[in-house]
Amino acid sequence: MSDTKPHILVIEDYQPNAMLVCDLLSFHGFRVSWAPDGVAGLEMVTKEPPDLILMDMQMPRMDGYALTKHLKADDAYKAIPIVALTACAMVGDAEKALAAGCDGYMTKPVNTRELPQAVRRFLQGNAS
Repeated sequence: MSDTKPHILVIEDYQPNAMLVCDLLSFHGFRVSWAPDGVAGLEMVTKEPPDLILMDMQMPRMDGYALTKHLKADDAYKAIPIVALTACAMVGDAEKALAAGCDGYMTKPVNTRELPQAVRRFLQGNAS
C-alpha cells in the first residue's frame, strides 16, 4: 500500500508532548509515527526511513544528540532532515543541536500554527 503523505517521525520521551505534535501533524495531512526514545527511534528509522524527524534532545537510553550524530554519519540516513524539538532554550542550545547535525531547532511548547508550516519548509529543503 503506497501512501503519498510525507512521513514524519516524532522522537519524544514525554508522551503528552509527543501526542500533541503527532495529532497536530496528522490533522495537517502528514503521516506520523512516534518513538519514545532514541533507541526506539533508531530502530524505526532503519525499518522505515521517514521524510523528516522531529527529535527531542534530552531523552533516556539514547539522547537526541547521539542519535543525530549516528544518523548523520550513515550514508543511508544522512539526507533525512532532523529538527531538534526541545524545551532547552538557553544560550548555546541551538548551536549544540546544530553542531550535532540537526538541520533546524524549535523550542517547546510548540507553536501550533508555526510547526506545520516549519515542517513543510523542511520537507521542501528550505528551512528559512
